[in-house]
Amino acid sequence: MPSTTYWPREPLTGPVITRPQLLSLTRVSSPRPYSAIPLGGPLSLWGGSYDSFVNYIKELPVEQPPEIFGMHDNVDISKELFETKLLFDSVLITQKSAGGGDGGGDGSGGASTDDIAADILSKLPSVLDVEAALKKFPTRYEESMNTVLVQEMERFNRLLGIINSTLVDLRKAVKGLVLMSPDLEEVAECLAIGKVPGVWMKKSYPSLKPLGGYINDLLARIDMLQTWYHTDKPAIFWISGFFFTQAFLTGALQNYARKYKIPIDILGFDFEVMREEQPSPVEDGILINGLFLDGARWDREGAVLAEQLPKVLFETVPVIWLKPGKRVRDFPALAPLRIRAQAFAQTSMNTHNRNNQCSCLAVAPVCVMFSCPFI
Repeated sequence: MPSTTYWPREPLTGPVITRPQLLSLTRVSSPRPYSAIPLGGPLSLWGGSYDSFVNYIKELPVEQPPEIFGMHDNVDISKELFETKLLFDSVLITQKSAGGGDGGGDGSGGASTDDIAADILSKLPSVLDVEAALKKFPTRYEESMNTVLVQEMERFNRLLGIINSTLVDLRKAVKGLVLMSPDLEEVAECLAIGKVPGVWMKKSYPSLKPLGGYINDLLARIDMLQTWYHTDKPAIFWISGFFFTQAFLTGALQNYARKYKIPIDILGFDFEVMREEQPSPVEDGILINGLFLDGARWDREGAVLAEQLPKVLFETVPVIWLKPGKRVRDFPALAPLRIRAQAFAQTSMNTHNRNNQCSCLAVAPVCVMFSCPFI
């Protein structure tokens, strides 16, 4: 698989566009033309005088539309969301600086912090029973997913422990029972502005969600593990719900390698996007869901990547079948998978056949993500 730094080089090595093409820039892969400059002037403009060029340039819009750069109109929405978030973050920093530093909890701020901490504590479940999970899902040579489940429970228990301990200590500090340490003060400030405390993130999985969305996402992840423990291994895995996704993927490869006596070092994943919402269980490999597309959408009828719909920034990806197999030279082209929406990459993506490959001007850059930010 090529490194992710290779993908941004694709536009630089593309076809050279001549001057007449600039007047109506159209790609075969795009269903609508992208005009690099307004189509008001005739082609004879290129043979005009210097003044005609200057007058024409003065008539161009001050703010360039996204299609000038080969991007979708939704880019404007993404830019405005980024600027709004930046503005709100700056306002919150100003509010925190002007809020005083007594930290006594005798005002409305202290009471609100205590209420938020109590509400989160009431929602948090008890620690997961790792010992019982080891008995029900013992370590087996032919089933690596048992080990994945137990390790995931241990990781989430550590996160639950730090969240529970800091919130309990914070409530005591607000009431004056214990000393307000710098870590507890940082937790109190984050709770007041709806931000995930940094002391939690040191023990947490990567996340860009605000405090409310983070807690709901954490509860959903723990519920997935509890359902797995009380029933059995799920038919479709919520890949976004794992703490350490690499261990889950390695476990799937280990099951295949041990079943067919193949060295795991030569194995990789092929991918097939399923047409059914609830496909039948597969004999080899795993079915996953929970991925999102940014910069494109998945056309379920044509089974290809397509342009985004207007005002739809994130599109859910259907169930994907990860099929283990030996890595070969003509392995399918892969799209870099991002845990967060901070990094993007120019890419082409396909299902399992190069005949289905799709690369559109309007979907660049394409990013496959574990979760949607701002939710």
